Amino acid sequence: MTELARAIEALLFIAPEPLDQPTLMEITDESPAEVNRALDELRERHAEGTGLELAEVAGGWALRTRADLAPICDRLRARPREDRLSPAALETLAVVAYLEPVTRREIGRLRGVDVDSTVTSLLDRGLIEEGDRAQPNGPARYQTTTHFLERFGLARRGDLPTLERFELTGPEAQAIRARLQQAELIAEAETGDA
Repeated sequence: MTELARAIEALLFIAPEPLDQPTLMEITDESPAEVNRALDELRERHAEGTGLELAEVAGGWALRTRADLAPICDRLRARPREDRLSPAALETLAVVAYLEPVTRREIGRLRGVDVDSTVTSLLDRGLIEEGDRAQPNGPARYQTTTHFLERFGLARRGDLPTLERFELTGPEAQAIRARLQQAELIAEAETGDA
């Protein structure tokens, strides 16, 4: 199989919707003729006898399971889905776990974004709950639940790993490090590269 065919196969595999020829040309930086040759190669590769087929649908191409395999695929779809958390939900959950009890405003200030829908989602999943309010009629303060401990394999809240173990890198590392230091979750960094 050519490298271009392999690349297009990978793109079609991860694409949430069919990819048209102009998109494939733009991503691969190849001519229409080369993209068509690669698609022909994929069509041959996924000819009868395989579980997948290259289908031209909705003005583009997609890799999809063959119709005769629908019954076995439906058995997988019928299984309960694993409740995966988005990166935003994981970040919010981490803030609650390390700072609990914490208000929505404190979570939002630390994350730098509006967290209302994410907090609501975590409440709905039973990973956080409202704790005691600091003052009567004060803002709700959130804490993790027993379900959180079970899901993450922790015996108690104190079993969370220390934040010093995590190396912060990348363009946003300085801002994140400053927020964590301000919240007194990590010690002031001793940098030798000033």
